[in-house]
Amino acid sequence: MKQPFRMATKNKAAAGALLLGVALLAGCNATPEAKPIAAAEQSQVKTVKTAKIEKRSIDDPAQHVADVVPSTRMTVATKAGGEVLEVLKKRGDTVEKDELLFRIDPKDVLLQKEKAQVSISGTRQQLNKATQDLADGKRDLQNGIAKLEQSVRDVEKTYNKMRNDYDQGLASKIQLEQLETQLNGLRLDLDSSRGKLKTMESTNSLSQLEQGLQTAQLSVQEIDRALENLEVRAPIAGVLTDFGVEAGMTVPAGFSAGDIQRLDPVKVKAELTEDAAKLIRGKQQLRLLVPGSTERLTGTVTYLADVMSAQTKAYSLELEVQNPDRKLKPGMKVQILLNEEADQVVVTVPTTSVVREGGDTYVYLLNGGVAEKRKVELGRLKDTYQEAISGVKEGEQVIVSGQNLLKDKEPVQQANP
Repeated sequence: MKQPFRMATKNKAAAGALLLGVALLAGCNATPEAKPIAAAEQSQVKTVKTAKIEKRSIDDPAQHVADVVPSTRMTVATKAGGEVLEVLKKRGDTVEKDELLFRIDPKDVLLQKEKAQVSISGTRQQLNKATQDLADGKRDLQNGIAKLEQSVRDVEKTYNKMRNDYDQGLASKIQLEQLETQLNGLRLDLDSSRGKLKTMESTNSLSQLEQGLQTAQLSVQEIDRALENLEVRAPIAGVLTDFGVEAGMTVPAGFSAGDIQRLDPVKVKAELTEDAAKLIRGKQQLRLLVPGSTERLTGTVTYLADVMSAQTKAYSLELEVQNPDRKLKPGMKVQILLNEEADQVVVTVPTTSVVREGGDTYVYLLNGGVAEKRKVELGRLKDTYQEAISGVKEGEQVIVSGQNLLKDKEPVQQANP
């Protein structure tokens, strides 16, 4: 029984040794396969993740608080004094330009006008009489001159004939001298009359009366103007504020009866920092947000200071806003939009893609299987994205993982999405 068992054990050992030898021989004769080598080489190329560079809204539009003020504000002041006779408007009323607000009693001024008119009438009568007398005097003088001229001609003829008679001995020397004296006297009278007429024509003897009449007429014009001033009217269109005039009260000249504020359009004023002023410089219009309303109004830029105010250390801004519905009232605060939503949509990169070296910032872009190092200028930050002011453009693929171990122009492979 023991012998067969030993034989079986020896046979199994021999068979195992034979199989081990065959295996070792096969291992020594086998050639290396290419597949494991290629996989090792491939494992040396870094695998990276990328993201597409896109435009995003980086921030809400910049806003600035501003004050609403009337576009025009004028004081209603009396130009004449007296007792208020009638009040036609009250505080808060909307008035048009030149609309009557109240009247002052005109009795005293009307009496002055009546006196001035009486003075005009009397002066005019005096002037008419003096004018007629002057005309009559000129006419009489002209008639006298005509008669003297005729007398001179007649005496000249007689004198010439007597000289001939004197030469012939028919007239005495005394007669000739008497006639010559008469002729010279007539000539002197004629010259004197002509001188008087010339003086009368060149000199206005009525000037004093005419000046008096003109002065009286000017007085009436002044009184008429005073009567107009007794009707106090609105200097501009707008809303009547701080108006406290009542019938029966006496007001002096120059009395401030109230204010009128023009509310359509209104002005919106603000003091801007230098950065805020830069955002709107060159713009003609800006939009406004009204508190408690979703409506946005548009204002026209009427003034933006070029130089910072020494007092406020800011740049003054004024807008004109149409206000037909009177939604904007003086004293309100509004928000000026210094830019729009569209201005906030910019090229962005993920913050995880940014590599910082010293004071510079870089990103790596995937470009044809190569990591391209690109210097970028970054701006505003929102959530996990940052504004790329320069260096990259929309649509490029930026590496967002493993970039800190990369070198410029290094081959990389993109991880499966």
